[in-house]
Amino acid sequence: MNKQELISKIADSAKVTKSDASSVLDSFIDTITKALKKGDEVRLTGFGTFRTTNRKATKGRNPRTGQSINIPASKAPKFAAGKSLRDAVNTKR
Repeated sequence: MNKQELISKIADSAKVTKSDASSVLDSFIDTITKALKKGDEVRLTGFGTFRTTNRKATKGRNPRTGQSINIPASKAPKFAAGKSLRDAVNTKR
C-alpha cells in the first residue's frame, strides 16, 4: 500500500475527504519526525513505539575499489510493534 492508497482507506474509514485525511496523515508523520529529531520516544499503546538508536562510527569498505572508508556515527529511527499489532498480524483470518 502506498501513501495515496492509505489516504483513500483513511478517508473511507473515517468518512472524511481525501484532502482532510491527507492533512491528518502529513501532520502525524511530521509530529513523529519532529519528536524523533528531538530524541523523544513516541509510544502508541497497542500499536507500537517509535524511537531512535545511536549507531557507532565504523570502518567499511568501498565495494568498487576495496578501499577502506570511515562511516560516521549516526542516529537511526526504529519502530517496535506493540502486542496488539503483533497479535492482529498473526491472527488467522
